[in-house]
Amino acid sequence: MPIKLNMKHLHYFWLIAREGSIAKASDLLDLAPQTLSGQLSALEQSLGYRLFRRENRKLSLTEKGQWVFHYAEQIFALAEELEGGIKDKALQGPLRLSVGIAASIHKLIAYQLLEPATRLDRPTHLHCQSGQVSDLIRDLKRRQFDLILTDQLPEDLSSQGITAHPLLSTPIALFATREQVARLKPGLPQSLHAEPLLATSFNTPYFQDLVLWFQKHRITPEFVAEIDDSALIKVFGSQGKGIFAAPEAICDEVCRQYQVELLTTIEGVEDTIMALTRIPNPQHLAVKALLNKTSK
Repeated sequence: MPIKLNMKHLHYFWLIAREGSIAKASDLLDLAPQTLSGQLSALEQSLGYRLFRRENRKLSLTEKGQWVFHYAEQIFALAEELEGGIKDKALQGPLRLSVGIAASIHKLIAYQLLEPATRLDRPTHLHCQSGQVSDLIRDLKRRQFDLILTDQLPEDLSSQGITAHPLLSTPIALFATREQVARLKPGLPQSLHAEPLLATSFNTPYFQDLVLWFQKHRITPEFVAEIDDSALIKVFGSQGKGIFAAPEAICDEVCRQYQVELLTTIEGVEDTIMALTRIPNPQHLAVKALLNKTSK
C-alpha cells in the first residue's frame, strides 16, 4: 500500500529535528507541544518507523530519521527558493544574496569568490557576515544565509543535509616586512627557527599542514599570537609583530595593501575554500553565478 506523505507533518518533523526539541519547534510554530508531539507520532505511524530516539528528555534522530531529514532539508530549501523567486519577480527589486564567511578566510579571497555574483544583469543586494563555522552552519540551516564560504568542514556535514562545493585551492605563502624578508630569506627554511609567527585558528586545515611542514624541517617557530580574523593578522604582520601565512593567489594584493613582502611559498601546503549550501543544486541566480564561475 503506497504511503501518502503529509507535508504538514513532514514540515513539523523537520523543524523539530532542526531545532533539537519539540519545545523550541512549538515556539516557532505557535503550537502547543502536545499538539506537535501528536503530529509527529502521526507521521511516524504513517511511515511505519521511529524518527527520533527519546533519551533523558532529549531527542536524537534515528538512522531512518536522518535519512528522512536529509530529504526534508532539500524539499523545504527548494520551497523557500521558489517562494523567494516568486517574491523577487513580483517586486522586481534587487536580488538578495546573504553570505556567511568563516572568519579565518582571507577577505581578499572572499571578495574574488563573491565578485561574479555582483556582475549579474540584475542588481544584487549583498549581505555578508563573518563568524565561526559552527555558528554559520547553524544559521544556514535556519535559512539566514543562502550559502557559506568556509575553509574547514565539520565531520558530520553529510548527516546535516548540507552540500559542499569546492571553489578554490591555492598554495600557502609566508609574508613578512621588508626588513624581516631581507634577514630571513638567505637562510630559508632553517632561518625560520624561533622566529615569531602569527597563527590563524589552529583548527584551520592549512595551518595544521603548515605545522607539519615545520616539523618535517625540524623548525620550531615561536607562536606569538592566535588571530582568527584574516585582516587583523595582516595588520599585525605589517607592523613587524611576526611572520604570517596567506594564500599565494592574493600575493600581489597582500603585499600592496599591507606593505609586506613574499618570504616563501610552502610546497605541499594549500588553502581550500568551499561553499556550503542547503541543497546540491541551488537555483538562486547569484549563487549559481558564483558556483558556475569558480567551477570552471
